Amino acid sequence: MNLLAWIILGLLAGAIAKAIYPGYQGGGILATMLLGIVGAIIGGSLLNLLQTGTLAITSASFSIAGLFVAVIGAIIAIFLYYQFSRRAY
Repeated sequence: MNLLAWIILGLLAGAIAKAIYPGYQGGGILATMLLGIVGAIIGGSLLNLLQTGTLAITSASFSIAGLFVAVIGAIIAIFLYYQFSRRAY
């Protein structure tokens, strides 16, 4: 996936995940984009684990299904961030 597709997928997935997840998540557009990119990697890796049974670091593709997987991964990333940082939201 080229750089522009990563940026667009990251922005979309991060913004949707922040809108779905309850509470306030700080950060600007760069943090939202990075959240979406991390979500795409987490979601793609989990999907690969469920489909093949092997854990490999992959990313979601630039499609509707890939966006859905990236949003799920971004929600997981937000959840894990708040679990490890122990911040109240």
